[in-house]
Amino acid sequence: MIRPSNRQPNEMRSVKITRGYTRYAEGSVFVEFGNTRILCNATVENRVPHFLRNSKRGWVTAEYGLLPRSTSERTMREASRGKQTGRTLEIQRLIGRSLRAAVNMKMLGEKTITVDCDVIQADGGTRTASITGGYVAIVDAVNRMLQEEVITNNPILCAVASVSVGIYKGIAVTDLDYAEDSQADTDMNIVMDSTGRFIEIQGTAEKEPFSKIQVDTMLSQAEAACQKLLEYQQKVLQQPLVI
Repeated sequence: MIRPSNRQPNEMRSVKITRGYTRYAEGSVFVEFGNTRILCNATVENRVPHFLRNSKRGWVTAEYGLLPRSTSERTMREASRGKQTGRTLEIQRLIGRSLRAAVNMKMLGEKTITVDCDVIQADGGTRTASITGGYVAIVDAVNRMLQEEVITNNPILCAVASVSVGIYKGIAVTDLDYAEDSQADTDMNIVMDSTGRFIEIQGTAEKEPFSKIQVDTMLSQAEAACQKLLEYQQKVLQQPLVI
């Protein structure tokens, strides 16, 4: 079986994370998974949602959006429609849940970190790229708070990364691009932390039901891919931040 991209079944696309991409956000990352390109900006605010007021706990949340012409046809801005689509809400909730797993909310204090994930170019895997890049943006935002003595202790608990896997033409494949995602029998999004634990497993049989053997294969491939992403995140974070 030949993948449209000529990659091996367990081979990821090229991944690149550029830190300090914009000037004003406390943490800013431009993440590239192949032809998928996303700007992840982390903003720190001295407030929390109403349900956390006076709790001495912080909050991490995310917003996600496809920019016009991030796809083959122009995507209308959701603000012009007056509401977000169900797909957008589902994706940004996934990103928020995943990134919250990386942060100790008590140590963060009554502050909110919002990660805005704006898809500039979509070619599959936008949610997984947003999570992987969003984590790096949060770390930079936290480091800035530590440097400015806004907080005194590092609230980062673990690293978080994410990748897609699926069944394409009967074969388990890693990091689906749009050509595969649109034709896949099964599509799965996996989120893992740096201790080897799963944070989220989203799996859907798009065309054909999948077997336990296929699930085990996909999870194994996702685990290996997430480990590579986690190692790459650490490598990127060890480099000096230049804005």
